[in-house]
Amino acid sequence: MGGFPAHSTLAEKGLPLGAEGAYDPPRDEPEQVSDEKVETVQSSSSGTIGRARNSSRGVSVMFDSSSRPHDDALTNSEAFLAAVSSCGVTLIEMHAQETGVPLSRATVTIEGVRRPPEPRFSAVTMTFELAGVTQAQADSLVETYRSR
Repeated sequence: MGGFPAHSTLAEKGLPLGAEGAYDPPRDEPEQVSDEKVETVQSSSSGTIGRARNSSRGVSVMFDSSSRPHDDALTNSEAFLAAVSSCGVTLIEMHAQETGVPLSRATVTIEGVRRPPEPRFSAVTMTFELAGVTQAQADSLVETYRSR
């Protein structure tokens, strides 16, 4: 029997799956306490080629390959962009509430441009639409997002 079993835990040991012989067991050193927040998402085959099931905290969502999109799911690229724009909405809403700014609605539109065959975005633009606030308040809220 060669290779690693399907349930290999090398990733838990800080190694990429498929790495061989590089595991260095932990030493008897006190564990460092940190303020780091570790978030884990597990992606797995969905039974449809080009579509993955992504799960975290008991919530699952399907993402499609950008090269094989279906009408009922975001592509991987769209999900990446949605995570960034969603962060803009939630951060601005929470900051406005905490500082007493009368924000009534926030909409962030994000657009990513890719030039095949490169898989990376060559440009990303975000547009913030903030209702219920003055221009100065809107500028301040957007600057708070940009600085974090």
